[in-house]
Amino acid sequence: MTAIRRAYLWGDMDLLSSMRVFTRVVETGGFTAVARENRTSQPTISRTIAALESHLGVRLLNRSSRALTLTDDGRQFYERARGALETVAEAESSVGPRRSEPSGLLRLGTPVAFGRLHVAPLMPAFLARHPKVDVELAMNDAFVDLVGEGLDLAIRVGDLADPSLIARPIGTTRRVTVAATSYLQGRSVPAVPADLARHDCVIYTRLATGQRWHFDSGDGPVQVDVGGRFRADNSEAVREAVIGGVGIAVLPVWLFSDEIERGLVRVILEQYEPTRLPIHAVYPSRRLLAAKVRAMIDFLASAFAAVPELSAG
Repeated sequence: MTAIRRAYLWGDMDLLSSMRVFTRVVETGGFTAVARENRTSQPTISRTIAALESHLGVRLLNRSSRALTLTDDGRQFYERARGALETVAEAESSVGPRRSEPSGLLRLGTPVAFGRLHVAPLMPAFLARHPKVDVELAMNDAFVDLVGEGLDLAIRVGDLADPSLIARPIGTTRRVTVAATSYLQGRSVPAVPADLARHDCVIYTRLATGQRWHFDSGDGPVQVDVGGRFRADNSEAVREAVIGGVGIAVLPVWLFSDEIERGLVRVILEQYEPTRLPIHAVYPSRRLLAAKVRAMIDFLASAFAAVPELSAG
């Protein structure tokens, strides 16, 4: 009798819970993150895995002081368990109140500045509309592994490179070329993108195109290689550097609305618009999308459509 078949014969809801814990330990690479997700202790997670191994009669994980690795039995059980849990989730979502009413904890990932300005302010309205959904917002500019981080859904700004994810376009972000008035004092203001080669530019290192900036103009696309003395992997840091007069940057217009209005920051190269970036809602491939995830995607898409800086128009 295979390990997976013996597991199904356990006949107890503890089995499903143990399988969920085991799959999350595999996906996160350790006990600590799973303990945090389940609001319990690391020893409790360890005991759960040990009890599952005892029930199956096989070792699922090899433990060392540095890492956890799957045994051959563990690898087989993980693939089967993940499929079984997806099937259970589909069954639960297809009948009863779960079919029509979103519920449960939704873990949502967003970039830091975008989450602060455009997602977090919307959450009171979403929670009021869906009283049975809890939301945990995880903000990170890196394109993190959704499965490994336990995220149900993530908002990503820019081109996508992970074919394993399902993506739905929910908006477009308009960008501008900006510089502080303090930086421009005593310097010639760039008239065409090629002029940027003679200026200090602030580089956002997570931009897919790196230090090659892309613009659209009436004469077609324009590309220019730029350089500068400051770079950062966080758009908030780039924003502060621009405001402080470090150099010129290309960033979403919504990051500088107040500073532009107050005259602290100036939009330049207005005839050359930086290529707009798509906004996607992405989630791991699943045969059935949970109602809570669908509700959040629809909600954000509708909200972004009403914001000129985020709509495709």
